[in-house]
Amino acid sequence: MTPTTLQEWAIARADELPGATPEQPFGPDHWVYKVRGKMFLLLSEATGEPFVTVKAKPADASTLREAFEDIIPGYHMNKRHWITLRAGGALEETLVRDLVTESYLLVVETFPRAQRPVDPATFGQPAADS
Repeated sequence: MTPTTLQEWAIARADELPGATPEQPFGPDHWVYKVRGKMFLLLSEATGEPFVTVKAKPADASTLREAFEDIIPGYHMNKRHWITLRAGGALEETLVRDLVTESYLLVVETFPRAQRPVDPATFGQPAADS
């Protein structure tokens, strides 16, 4: 994986998510994706290399950091609830896409039901046949 591929995978997934919008509230060097005004994805090169930061359940974040050298505590974020993905080469596209989706759903589930662009409990699952 090239250093920018990691961010390309994350952007491609974020662009597919209902209601997700990119912004640059921290300046031109940082892209943030939000849903209904709440951040679920940060892309930057502030450390000198491209990285991706996503929200995660604390237990999942801990497990992922232990399992992957290229997943570290969230850069400039709450270390318990955010993880940063580095472009070291060990992370696969499917994992990156899944982590972006999970981050999005963690934010969406905090909204009142009427304001949710998707149902977090069923999003991404195949529709049941009648």
